[in-house]
Amino acid sequence: MDLPNLKMHNNLIRRNNINIFGNGTQAIVFAHGFGCDQNMWRHITPAFEKEYQVILYDHVGSGKSDQSAYDFEKYSSLHGYADDLIEICNDLHLQKVIFVGHSVSSMIGILASTKRPDLFEKLVLIGPSPCYVNKNGYVGGFTSQDIDELIETLESNYLGWSSYITPVIIGNPEMPEYSEELRNSFCNMNPEIAKHFAKVTFLGDNREDLQKVTIPTLIIQCHPDVIAPVVVGEFVHKEIPNSRYVLLNSSGHCPHLTSPDQVISSIHTFLTTDN
Repeated sequence: MDLPNLKMHNNLIRRNNINIFGNGTQAIVFAHGFGCDQNMWRHITPAFEKEYQVILYDHVGSGKSDQSAYDFEKYSSLHGYADDLIEICNDLHLQKVIFVGHSVSSMIGILASTKRPDLFEKLVLIGPSPCYVNKNGYVGGFTSQDIDELIETLESNYLGWSSYITPVIIGNPEMPEYSEELRNSFCNMNPEIAKHFAKVTFLGDNREDLQKVTIPTLIIQCHPDVIAPVVVGEFVHKEIPNSRYVLLNSSGHCPHLTSPDQVISSIHTFLTTDN
């Protein structure tokens, strides 16, 4: 790698806090949800290290990414994050990528795979939601008023909102340690970046992008999940042509934390069977 390309490579590694490990050759890339970071995958990745090259990264503005690289214009839609994912795959010379995305990263993976389907072999979407707002017969789980109030609370009291919403997201009161971990992750974000990312997440509508997906896809759903209800997961499954749907015996929006064995089993089955 020549000097200019090496510098660009190092900048990218630093920008997204990319970490690479594992003994396999095929890449499996894990992308975290809003307010989270790559550490949220720690219960999942050991199951894939032997057979795959595991790649973890933080979205710009989250975790240990380069905060100074956050561009409010670029990240005013999820396409900015999808472009980052494509750039990471290109820079690392990845082929036949297995992409695992949680929550909003499910849509980021969908956008990246429709822009560059040649880069990806399979998608795994955990708790995906293409649109959070109920619209014209579509049920997203939230009314427009719900989302308006959520955004208003975010703007006026981000830390208070974080303390309220994290137990709702985790959805397992018997596991308060994960609610606390998620709250700390939320609170470690730059509040202005967090507010911006939240608006992009909760006000987005990617329903029309689902039918553009051309690669095999697994949808992993929990019940109950206040953030992405079953009806939403079923909608995603119906709209993505070549998709499978798994309903876990688990509640909440973060089964990779609260029910990792079920998530691992579902992914393994999907990756080892023909589609």
